Amino acid sequence: MLEKGKVKGFIIETAITLVIAIAIFIGARMAIQTYEVFQSSMLPNFHAGQRVVVNKAVYWFREPRRGDVIICKAPNGEQQNWIKRLIGLPGDTVEIINGVAYVNDVPLDEPYVINSFTYSLPERMLAPDTYFFLGDNRNVINESSKGWLLARADIIGKAWLISWPPSEWSTVPEYNLDKQVGTPAGVPDSAVLPVALP
Repeated sequence: MLEKGKVKGFIIETAITLVIAIAIFIGARMAIQTYEVFQSSMLPNFHAGQRVVVNKAVYWFREPRRGDVIICKAPNGEQQNWIKRLIGLPGDTVEIINGVAYVNDVPLDEPYVINSFTYSLPERMLAPDTYFFLGDNRNVINESSKGWLLARADIIGKAWLISWPPSEWSTVPEYNLDKQVGTPAGVPDSAVLPVALP
């Protein structure tokens, strides 16, 4: 029969282990989650049925960047979250001319866009806390070209890993559009311009 001291020690160790396990579980749930792609708007880079690991913690330490593939709340009220690519940040001017996206008058080189498209969108300046997003499959228009914009609070996290199916395991390729666009004149990357949508 175990001595009372040993029993007490065993109970304490078990309780501590459970507390640590619960803390790790909760922390992991706060930092990462999985997302199942259901749309065709990010073809050919993401397709329906894929599962993506979403890094929510990355935006605790830095702001979203142009080119990030994000998981966001659907701005049209849909229950399911969306996977999209960030194109414009607060303070940017964005425009689409015959299928070419411009940010701050710079035409973007977007090698991830395979399907050609020809629509245009008049220039607009993004207000504070306003983000402009597009899908990689520009022929499927459920994006900012329809007037839907994102608030910072609607951005859940950054797509990090493709975890399913196993044959497609990989990290999500990085396309940092900031290197092409730079910063709006006189505005640091972390700043937000006090401008309104037209």
